Amino acid sequence: MSKTKGANNATFNLEPGGILTGTVQVPGDKSMSHRSIMFGGIADGVTEVEGFLEGEDCLRTLDAFSAMGVRIEHAAGGSVVIHGQGTGALKPAAKEIYLGNSGTGMRLMTGLLAGLNLPSTLTGDDSLSVRPMRRITEPLAQMGAKISTGDAGTPPLNIASGDPLTGIHYECPMASAQVKSAVLLAGLHASGTTSVSEPDVTRDHTERMLKGFGVDVQTGHLTASVKGGQALQGTSLQVPGDISSSAFFLVGAAMTPGSSLTLTNVGINPTRTGVIDILKLMGADIRIENERETGGEPVADLVVTGTQLMGIEVPEPLVSLAIDEFPAIFVAAASATGTTVVTGAEELRVKETDRIAVMADGLALLGVNIEATADGARIVGGPIQGGTVDSVGDHRTAMAFSMAALRSSGPITIHDCDNVNTSFPNYVGIAAGAGLRITASLSEG
Repeated sequence: MSKTKGANNATFNLEPGGILTGTVQVPGDKSMSHRSIMFGGIADGVTEVEGFLEGEDCLRTLDAFSAMGVRIEHAAGGSVVIHGQGTGALKPAAKEIYLGNSGTGMRLMTGLLAGLNLPSTLTGDDSLSVRPMRRITEPLAQMGAKISTGDAGTPPLNIASGDPLTGIHYECPMASAQVKSAVLLAGLHASGTTSVSEPDVTRDHTERMLKGFGVDVQTGHLTASVKGGQALQGTSLQVPGDISSSAFFLVGAAMTPGSSLTLTNVGINPTRTGVIDILKLMGADIRIENERETGGEPVADLVVTGTQLMGIEVPEPLVSLAIDEFPAIFVAAASATGTTVVTGAEELRVKETDRIAVMADGLALLGVNIEATADGARIVGGPIQGGTVDSVGDHRTAMAFSMAALRSSGPITIHDCDNVNTSFPNYVGIAAGAGLRITASLSEG
C-alpha cells in the first residue's frame, strides 16, 4: 500500500559493514508473472505457471482476472493454474479494478481490455495515481479506443465500450516495454496488423510469451507486430528469478571486497542484462554459469566475487536495458573509485517515484557527492556515511539504499519501505541470510 499519514509503515534499520555470501534465490520475475496471468486469462485451455511472483503487484493482476470471471487456483510456493476459456468468457468486473502500485499491470491491462472492448475502471495507490498514462491512451485512441483519464493524464483510467479497434503502426517516442506491450495487446483483437517501433531496445517478454501461447508475433530490429484475431492457447510456464530483484544483490556483492555470492535461476533475457554489462564495465567480477532455457527465456546462475569498482561513463545504449536497476547502480557508483556519469535515463523520473531525485537526495544525506541532472546523474565515488533516508514509498530505492550499508561508516535508517513487498516478499529475511545487517520495524507514517 502507499503511505498514509499516521499509519504504521516499515522502516529498514541497517548496521554498517558486512559481506554477502552463500546462495540466494530471488523471487520470480515480476514482468513475466504479470503477463502469465493476463495471457492465461484470455487463452483457451489451462495454463500452469510455476515460479509466479507472490508480490502485491502481481497478486493485484491475479485478483483482477478473478474479478472478471477467470477461475484461478493459487497454491503456496508460486504455483498457479489458470482455467482460461478464451476472451468471450471475460466479463466486466463488478467494481473498480484496483492495481495498487503496479504501472505494468495498469498499462498492459488497459491495452488488453481496450482491445477486448470490455468496460472497466482501473485505479491504483497514491504513487500509481500520479504516473503518466497518456503515453498509452494516445496510441490506443488512434486505434479507436475510448479511454478517459484524470486531468493530468493520470489514473483512474475509464475504458468505455465502442467500435472494434483498428490496427495501426505506432512510432513510440520513448523506449518503453509497457507502451509497446499495451499497443500490441490491443492489436491482438483489432482488425488488421498492429506494429510498434521504438527508439531503443526494451524488454521483449510480451513477444516471447505470446509466441509461447501460440501467437504469431513478427519481430525485427526495434519493431514488433501482430495480426488481429489470433487466439491464445493454454500452456505451461516456468518463471525464472527476476534480474531486477537480483540487481541489489549483484551490486552489494560486486562492490564489497570479501563477498562471494551465487544467485540461482536468474532470467538473463538479453533485453534485461544491462545491469550485468554496466557492472562489468565498472570492474565487477560476475560469472554466468549453468546457462539454460526455460519457456523460451534464457536462465543462468550468477556468481559474484566482491572487488573495488571503478567509476565509468555509462554507455547510453545500455540504459534502456537496465532502466529499473539504476537505483542499485547509483549505489555501486557511490562506492566506486572515480566518477560515474549517467545520461539518457530521463525515464527514471516517471517511475514509481522520480528515482533520479530520490536517489540523489538520499545518497547526498549519506555523504555521497552526487549531482542530479535532467536525464541522469554525476556521482563521485567515496566514503558513504550513515544517516536517515526516505525511499518515498519506492520498492527499488528502498532496497538500493539498504545495500549502501555494506560500504557505510555508520548505521542507515530507511523510511517508507512497505512497497518492497510489491516485488520482493521477505526481502529482509533473504538479505539478512546473505549477510546484510538489516532488520525491519514499524514507524509512524
